[in-house]
Amino acid sequence: MSSTDAILALLSLRSRLKPLLRGLGWLPLLFNAVHAQDDDMIFSHFKAERLEYEGNENLHLFKWDVQHWIGNDDHKLWLKTEGDYSADQDIFGRADLQMLYSRNIDTFWDFQIGARRAFEPERTFDAVIGFQGLAPYFIEVDSAMFISENGNVLGRLSLGYELLLTQRLILAPRVELNVAAEDIQYRGVKAGVTEFEAGLRLRYEIEREFAPYIGFDYVEEESLREHHHSLRAVMGVRLWY
Repeated sequence: MSSTDAILALLSLRSRLKPLLRGLGWLPLLFNAVHAQDDDMIFSHFKAERLEYEGNENLHLFKWDVQHWIGNDDHKLWLKTEGDYSADQDIFGRADLQMLYSRNIDTFWDFQIGARRAFEPERTFDAVIGFQGLAPYFIEVDSAMFISENGNVLGRLSLGYELLLTQRLILAPRVELNVAAEDIQYRGVKAGVTEFEAGLRLRYEIEREFAPYIGFDYVEEESLREHHHSLRAVMGVRLWY
């Protein structure tokens, strides 16, 4: 084949491939359209991180830590509730419900703002600002600052980690810290660390969505009226869908 024939053959091949190349040019647009649809899809997730009995010789509590969100990758509506109930005294130690708008601000990180309704020990409304996400080394972070109607500032920070011993057996250390910026006389709250809780839970995932666990918690509570510290055994179940 002469050089002239080769050039003519290339020109002919180019003209035959042009419609195909034009068609392939739509693929990135189609790919982006699919992603745009994914971004707009609404998902929801319910997780009961803790539904448990916690106690020792002198204390018997039932605790819950439940969250549910609905939304897409960028915008979510969160509902969070935590609390404990004393079976011996037939009273709630604390119980609250948060409703938050959550906006994704970075990979694995959301900024959250909303309101908290505390039912126990007092019925109050607080504004909430916080961050939730995954820190380096896969540490789960959930933080919130609460601002009461009277301008009092409180905070809550919880850190969690999961260590896979096997595909189903998981060791989960957890720390929670509650703080107050100043004394709150009518609530009996003392400035500083009002509650420190550090625990370890060993859970077995019968299914990914259903996992009973056992463990222990060390708890310190500080208020204007008293100071407590105790070691407690825990048993419960973690479930999600």
